[in-house]
Amino acid sequence: MPTSVVTGGAGFLGSHLCEALLERGHRVICVDNLETGTLANIEHLRSDAFVFMPHDVTLHIEIAEPVDFVYHLASPASPIDYLRLPLQTLKVGSYGTHNALGLAKFKRARFLLASTSEVYGDPQVHPQPETYWGNVNPIGPRGVYDEAKRYAEAMTMAYHAQQGVDTAIARIFNTYGPRMRRNDGRASVTFLHQALEGKPLTVFGDGGQTRSLCYVDDLVRGLILLAESGEHLPVNLGNPDHEVTMLELAQTIVRVTGSPSEIVFEALPADDPQVRRPDITRARQVLGWEPEIDLVEGLRRWLAALGREPVVA
Repeated sequence: MPTSVVTGGAGFLGSHLCEALLERGHRVICVDNLETGTLANIEHLRSDAFVFMPHDVTLHIEIAEPVDFVYHLASPASPIDYLRLPLQTLKVGSYGTHNALGLAKFKRARFLLASTSEVYGDPQVHPQPETYWGNVNPIGPRGVYDEAKRYAEAMTMAYHAQQGVDTAIARIFNTYGPRMRRNDGRASVTFLHQALEGKPLTVFGDGGQTRSLCYVDDLVRGLILLAESGEHLPVNLGNPDHEVTMLELAQTIVRVTGSPSEIVFEALPADDPQVRRPDITRARQVLGWEPEIDLVEGLRRWLAALGREPVVA
């Protein structure tokens, strides 16, 4: 039975990853300080094969047993969180990544960094390949998250080059699905709950900015394939087939939920990326991975998890 450590394992992505690893026969050690994760996300996973370890990864990580994989997902990941926790976000990207890499080195484990499409900033190349260096404002409101992840990538590659640690880097694009916090601040979950509650859907700017939305099950499958590959260079994981404007996303959610909600417009936040779409050529070539779940089907599954029936098939 392989053993996987998942930092941030009580969060949205982390809990789905823990669940998928358990289904694959792994022993899973979930490390989380519950700053943005919750015990409710992992309560159904409690078993002899699952261990919850309450711990802040900015401090040394001590695990007594052998470890085969370290998945480093710990970090505030939505604007509402990293704007509230700017220093903690920077510390998790630096000290936290250093400690997780140190654990992987000590245990001779395969290490996967959950990086982000935010390393591309407000991109001037579209779609974004892994070779694009990005357009990031390091002192803007999103800079603490963007630069924390860019630094984490640099540290991961340094550990690989100098220390011989077996590393991988996943650049994760916008992901959605069950267990997102309703006050997460990201558009998909905000729109969904506004629609379910019959409240106006708040679209920023003119709603023309785009995101590419990938359902969580597809994303987690990609993470595991990458961890089990021999790839060391960054790999984009996201859904290029579902680049939608924020206005289109709001309209789709209203249609799928059958909500009477109207759509209203508010001022665009500073440094909000105008476009976002992954080039997943490398993921297809290296991992044989591509998303399988389209946007409407993903929304239907999310509604089902919330105990709600979609209006459209």
